Amino acid sequence: MIGTGILKGMAVTARNFVGSYFEEDRLITVQYPEERIPLAENYRNFPFLPYDGDDPHAGLRCVACKICEKECPPQCIYIIKSEDKKPDYMGKPQFYPAVFDIDISVCMSCQICVEVCPFEAIKMDKEFELSRRERFDALLLRKDELSKSNAYYHRICPTEAAEVDAKLAEAAAAAEAKKKAAAAAAAAAAKAAPSTSPAPGSTSTPGASPPASAPPSHSV
Repeated sequence: MIGTGILKGMAVTARNFVGSYFEEDRLITVQYPEERIPLAENYRNFPFLPYDGDDPHAGLRCVACKICEKECPPQCIYIIKSEDKKPDYMGKPQFYPAVFDIDISVCMSCQICVEVCPFEAIKMDKEFELSRRERFDALLLRKDELSKSNAYYHRICPTEAAEVDAKLAEAAAAAEAKKKAAAAAAAAAAKAAPSTSPAPGSTSTPGASPPASAPPSHSV
């Protein structure tokens, strides 16, 4: 019948209109900013840099590999690698970003930087109240502003943060086990190797054949 779709659509509209006065989940007006709707865990806005522990510099997971900078579609990430190194979460010396800037006036929140990062060093934040009076430099977030603790990450994305922590702990345990196995193998090899020190008073090299004796001389 012609017009059935229109009637169904009008019925849905009427049901929502009437329900908005009586059903609590349809009362969508929120007195912002006094009242706020809790954000979903998978909501994302702009990236941030999680760090472990209390020191943003020592605990920063980023090793300045610049993969996110290369893969960023709008090219809003700017990184300068450090000259020195610091230990990462596994104790391995790594470079770190001396400069890490993100221009949020250009960022399109695509999350590609998060997906390509092999170190779980960049994640998506939920903070959206980032308005500024200036248009350019004020919208360029520096490393100090981007660095946020792992506790903050657990607060905004508890499920994802727990999975990341488990993954990093597993990688650290595997690295430690590999290190111990290598040390044990080296110790066993050193113990099994034969002694190479020469006997007292001997001048010959171990493993070399003794020198040939000179033929006797005959006096005429």
